[in-house]
Amino acid sequence: MPKLSVIVPFYNVQQYAPDNLRSLRANARADFEFILVDDKSKDETPAILERAAEDLSEVARVRLIHREENGGLATARNTGLDAATGEYVAFLDGDDWLAPGYLSELVAAAEELGCDFVRTDHVQATARARSVHRVPVGLRGEVLDPRGAILPADRSTSVDYPYAWAGVFHRRLLERGLLHFTDGLRTAEDRPWIWKLHREAESFAVVGLLGVFYRRGVAGSLTQIGDVRQLDFIRAFDQVIGETAADRDADRLLPKAVRTYCAIIAHHLSEIDKFEPQVAKRLRAMSAAAVRRMPQDALGDVLDTMDLRRAATLRRLRRRVTTAKAAA
Repeated sequence: MPKLSVIVPFYNVQQYAPDNLRSLRANARADFEFILVDDKSKDETPAILERAAEDLSEVARVRLIHREENGGLATARNTGLDAATGEYVAFLDGDDWLAPGYLSELVAAAEELGCDFVRTDHVQATARARSVHRVPVGLRGEVLDPRGAILPADRSTSVDYPYAWAGVFHRRLLERGLLHFTDGLRTAEDRPWIWKLHREAESFAVVGLLGVFYRRGVAGSLTQIGDVRQLDFIRAFDQVIGETAADRDADRLLPKAVRTYCAIIAHHLSEIDKFEPQVAKRLRAMSAAAVRRMPQDALGDVLDTMDLRRAATLRRLRRRVTTAKAAA
């Protein structure tokens, strides 16, 4: 069994894939497994991966998978998970890269701590600018209860740091069904995933390793465009709300889930001008319907404690729903 499986989905990233693949080579070990998943790219990415797979196979185990149709990031990651054979699992996106030797340090930290998963800080790269983004957990290098790290509701917590590539995960989580993503989600795919991990895993830790470089501002990235795929955040957070409502600690956890959902809706509405007109119309309608589906007691409490600007935006949505129901 390999010590570590690293799952790397690629889609139309011919400009960035060489940096990614060079960083994998700088992290390679004979007991590491690199699973490269081409999500039906339309550019030169598949050819780049073919050449890289041959090169990487000299220093690590490599498996190159060409998907027959584009499924999006969540589905591509699941394809990699289904092929992974390592004791530990890590993720990397095709346009990001790693510092040399980072993966060995990460595995060593996970083995020393012995917990279900380990989270790390990361470096955000926007053009030439670099900024460090930290896991919102104060204790470092100590084994913690994942469920306890969900709260408090009114502060940024570990579930607000959903990046799948910022850490490493023991295989027992994969065997328990906790590492797969919701198939078909094109955005916010990591939100139901991180909530499920924190509700159902038994232990985690945060370490102060800086080795993941997360590239922002990539042309064609879903964070940069406003097409209909962006609206998948509604389905993602509906799943978070539904699963949390069924949890044994629903009374304590739902306010956090509702607050986060409300904050994301308000964020998208504040940037509505970037969306195509028909998508913007759907965003307003779907957001109003989402507000109606939320647990209303929890929603009322959240709106009373949010900042005035976002609370006003969400109250307008709530009134829109009420008005529409009255008219019907």
